Amino acid sequence: MELELRHLRVLCAIADAGSVGRAAAQLGYSQPAVSTQLRRIERHLGEPLFERGPSGVRPTRYGAEVVEQARDVLARAAAIGHRQPAARPRRTLRVAATNSPMLSGTVSRVRARLPELTIAVTSVYSSSRIVELLEEGMVDVAIAADYPGMELRHSAAVRHRGIVTEPTFVALPSRHRLRQSPQVQLADLAEDAWFVTPDDGAGWPGVFYDACAAAGFTPVTVHEWLGDQTQLQSMIADGLGVSLVQPTLRPIPHVVVKPLAGSPLWCRYVLAWRPDTVTDDVVETVVRSATDAYRDLVAQAPHLRTWASRTWSVAGA
Repeated sequence: MELELRHLRVLCAIADAGSVGRAAAQLGYSQPAVSTQLRRIERHLGEPLFERGPSGVRPTRYGAEVVEQARDVLARAAAIGHRQPAARPRRTLRVAATNSPMLSGTVSRVRARLPELTIAVTSVYSSSRIVELLEEGMVDVAIAADYPGMELRHSAAVRHRGIVTEPTFVALPSRHRLRQSPQVQLADLAEDAWFVTPDDGAGWPGVFYDACAAAGFTPVTVHEWLGDQTQLQSMIADGLGVSLVQPTLRPIPHVVVKPLAGSPLWCRYVLAWRPDTVTDDVVETVVRSATDAYRDLVAQAPHLRTWASRTWSVAGA
């Protein structure tokens, strides 16, 4: 077979929808027809383009490259025959972001919704450093974090608004003594070793130690950890400790994610920006994209959906 524009549209629709069924509905095709088309494309290219799971599909590393190329080809095809005004330099939106699984989905949506922008992303762990970069004019917009009662601090040159406030969950080895508990009391983990990320300049890990003190204990063993999440989960799976995690975390085999009883710890993700370089419509687009990305993460986290169905709805901050 030869790849045609319709094939590229199918790939982009599946990537955007995160589901073959939803992509089929958006394209006006049947799900079997889209599934068959995807299999033919994958056979033609020689590699799987999407990873399939119980909650939908997502691009493989190779698939992400193909989808990005497909978007470029479709955009160029759509522009054929249309005379453009004198080319203007593409504006670059400089984005800084702390550790957040919503980043990828946010950036891909902003890119699709604001194709006239080039997006440059910088990963920055510390929210206080993110504020510094904004204050210095080194970035235009950022996803940072703060905590209830400890709102992100910055000068009048920067503004911020909440995206979502989420509870903090705990990741345990699947053979942990509390593995069957629907929720875990923080005090019941008093004797466990902990993996704790370092100071983020916004209140962490102080809020963790305050919660432990309120629960009546001081952690006996603390490993400071600022590394790959998969490696962290591997260490938890091996029984080397437990860790507080984002509730949207997708656990690897031999790791379970549990809510904390009473939800003693919360984290808020915020969008911060420089109003002198970022327009209101860009801000609204980024917030909407981040919210949509977060809802997708919730849909893929059964432990969070179960907890949320009883106690919480995703409504932002």
